[in-house]
Amino acid sequence: MGGPAREDGHYVRGSLNRAQRERDLDAVLSGCSAYVDLLVVGGGITGAGVALDAASRGYSVLLVERRDLAYGTSRFSSKLVHGGLRYLANGDVAVAHESAVERHILMTRTATHLVRPLTTVLPVYAGTPRSVTAIVQAGLWAGDVLRVSAGTTGALLPRSRRVDAETVLAHAPELKPRGLRGGFVFWDGQLEDDARLVLAVARTAATYGARVVTRCTARELSGDGAMLQDELSGDRFQVSAAAVINATGVWAGRLVRGLDLRPSRGSHLILPAAALGNPRCAVAVPIPGENNRYVFALPEPADRVFVGVTDEPAHRDLPEVAEPTEEELDFLIGVLDNALQRPVRRTDVIGAYAGLRPLVGSGGARTADISRHHITHRSADGVVTIVGGKLTTYRRMAADAVDAAVSAAGLPWTPSRTARLPLVGAADRGTLGRLPAPARLVARYGTEAALVVAEADGDPHQLEPLAAGVPATAAELLFGLHHEGALCMDDLLARRTRVALVPDDAARVRPAVDDLLGAELEPLPAQL
Repeated sequence: MGGPAREDGHYVRGSLNRAQRERDLDAVLSGCSAYVDLLVVGGGITGAGVALDAASRGYSVLLVERRDLAYGTSRFSSKLVHGGLRYLANGDVAVAHESAVERHILMTRTATHLVRPLTTVLPVYAGTPRSVTAIVQAGLWAGDVLRVSAGTTGALLPRSRRVDAETVLAHAPELKPRGLRGGFVFWDGQLEDDARLVLAVARTAATYGARVVTRCTARELSGDGAMLQDELSGDRFQVSAAAVINATGVWAGRLVRGLDLRPSRGSHLILPAAALGNPRCAVAVPIPGENNRYVFALPEPADRVFVGVTDEPAHRDLPEVAEPTEEELDFLIGVLDNALQRPVRRTDVIGAYAGLRPLVGSGGARTADISRHHITHRSADGVVTIVGGKLTTYRRMAADAVDAAVSAAGLPWTPSRTARLPLVGAADRGTLGRLPAPARLVARYGTEAALVVAEADGDPHQLEPLAAGVPATAAELLFGLHHEGALCMDDLLARRTRVALVPDDAARVRPAVDDLLGAELEPLPAQL
């Protein structure tokens, strides 16, 4: 497929927009009957990964998403691509190794533009039992072993090390010096933006021929197709498929029976970086009474810090967008304050968000202790469901789901190719560093940064921040509308630019966005 050529000669691979959406629907519905090899339901990171895996193997693919790409929970992670240190502490070596391997693939081959090394400091204070310190040191050593086994060099992610108090404070001056015995420094991967990863995967799938249709609901699902509804027109239509994959995460049980899910909620709060003394690295603060759980303060773009994460059971009646509870926010602040010179005030909090984890049930265990392994499940009528896992391992989850679906459907089998397929925008770090575009845009769009600049059409004002403290630009909004499948203002602010993570920022820029794009943003049905 690919994307449309621009009049100025630029070409955008895998463009998604309203016109492409209509063409994809028309293509699926043309002929005597609508048929695809694989129908994928769900447009989060797993569904997008399934679409890419299947399309790159040569299968015809239709992905449908009831709302927008990355709408439900994939955009509400900690923005980490981590090697599984916590899983080692729980003895889950398989998941930890899988995480380290997938982190390596993302950082060196597939999403080099979106994942960067992150330095993290873990302080150790007087009163911390030496047994706990020994466990931490052993876990970090094991993490280094996994890093090496995954092929990640020390030049990309240095080995962890124990350091003295002076070095800890040099990395994180906001920490309390009193009683500080030293600590540990270790490295992991951090995403520029989790929603942008979903977009990159979905658009790469489109370059291999996948049809990606948002605002399209699966009303009825079976192993050989589904009744779909176009939420923009209200039209319903039947699509037949050799295999159907349910990739709707915590909502998977609404489409098939027999799943034993224990969803949990992971909440974060957002602070101005100045509230924590403008930290230069992440800080991990141990949760009192826990051997292997921490609250992380993670420096983010636009002078923000994300603080998380909780792990609380979520009710079975799950909302489409989860909300943190007041108790969770108080918990995060309380743990963080244990290690800070200046306590965080609730008035410092400028935003908060929560994601939902589709954990596979494990008896009476706490959700915090349930393994993050993934499973494929085939229902009585043949629907293949992929659940569990985590954002870092989405590619492996997708490959396993496609393997299971292809085998069950009797389709000709070919191996997964995605471990070596760069996503749109990816390139080696040397190339990325030489691109003639603003560094901020390169970090978000990679090699497509120049195409974003081209959206400004020579108008420098379209490359200026939308508002003070809001670095997103009009050119990015235009790129999101023309090439990233955005259909409304909420798509642009909540998932293409992430401005809406801070509600006050979104309120300040909405009038300007409406003036700029009002004519192009056709109204959506009220229920959307």
